[in-house]
Amino acid sequence: MEKVIMGTRVPAKLWLSEVEESCLSQIRDLTSLPFAFRHIAIMPDAHAGKGMPIGGVLATKGVIVPNAVGVDIGCGMCAIKTNRKAEDFNYTDLTSIMSKIRKVIPLGFDHQNKKQDKELLPQGFDLEEMPIVKNQYEACLKQIGTLGGGNHFIEIQKDTDTSDVWVMIHSGSRNVGLKVANHYNKIAQYWNEKWYSEMIPGLAYLPMETQMAKDYFHEMNFCVAFAFANRQLMMTRICESIQAVKPDTDFEPMINIAHNYAAWENHFDQNVIVHRKGATRAYEGEIGIIPGSMGTKSYIVEGLGNPESFKSCSHGAGRLMGRKDACRRLSLEEETERMNQQGIIHGLRTQDGLDEAPGAYKDIDQVIANERDLVKPLVELAPMAVIKG
Repeated sequence: MEKVIMGTRVPAKLWLSEVEESCLSQIRDLTSLPFAFRHIAIMPDAHAGKGMPIGGVLATKGVIVPNAVGVDIGCGMCAIKTNRKAEDFNYTDLTSIMSKIRKVIPLGFDHQNKKQDKELLPQGFDLEEMPIVKNQYEACLKQIGTLGGGNHFIEIQKDTDTSDVWVMIHSGSRNVGLKVANHYNKIAQYWNEKWYSEMIPGLAYLPMETQMAKDYFHEMNFCVAFAFANRQLMMTRICESIQAVKPDTDFEPMINIAHNYAAWENHFDQNVIVHRKGATRAYEGEIGIIPGSMGTKSYIVEGLGNPESFKSCSHGAGRLMGRKDACRRLSLEEETERMNQQGIIHGLRTQDGLDEAPGAYKDIDQVIANERDLVKPLVELAPMAVIKG
């Protein structure tokens, strides 16, 4: 832990030393919430978000806060280790694999051309209890197995120690998560105003004993499951693309983690709702994933179960500058050369793409160094080929 800020009601514990003013203002807002439990935990990749910092952990007593989960509910990472070494793949192999991936996984706003099998969607949920999901269900059949845009990515990576080849995906719940998030945040705003509650902008809440909160919690859990199913289908098709080029490739079981959700957990002998917005669960012995940018390393880590972070860690490198700012300030030539020198196959071609350039993100090694009391790095992975949403 780097420092503690004494807040209005509860303190905030920070795993970073430098905080932008907009992020600091949001942290102070969190410390004033009447339902915040014990303290606020801020991860080393934190930066300002909508209502609450991305990279923040908020534990609450008796309420759920939609914007403390975020709009891409269930967004997360998955990674899989292959039986291949980096030297097994030449440039032609990698470009061929990436070309095949692009043909079977829609990127950005693109959806599947036809509906996918309903069995691929999360099972065990009652659509009649989920009005937003029910409305979006047919759309989900075309959104599953798609990457999305922004900071979502597919990477082929190599272990910097053993040269083992890995595949990593960052993606979420697509449009259904956004619809659920916005719907229930509007409901929370309406009722907070109706109750004359002292609502902090962007942090409207729903008491857990209300049907509205129960409905949100149920639909949120569907979105978390859908995001996992989405990554799972993409990983299946990526593995098939690799095997089409390298037929004897085998794959170990997939690691999966989410970083935008809320869950009932027990901390400091209290049952509380832990909101992780751009933060990853890191219980003792739990295997997690902390990615860098498309030009820097990523890490497979093991959680240490630190109670002070509510057993959480960072979800990535975290943004150093906003998207528009990155496009204005960064040099396309310098950013592409930075990746070319590492031999990374990438798609950064235009000034508009600089919002996801390596220079737009914090130093992943510093982020990892700041949370050595939260996680233990197990595998260091360097990018070989990258597809961005």
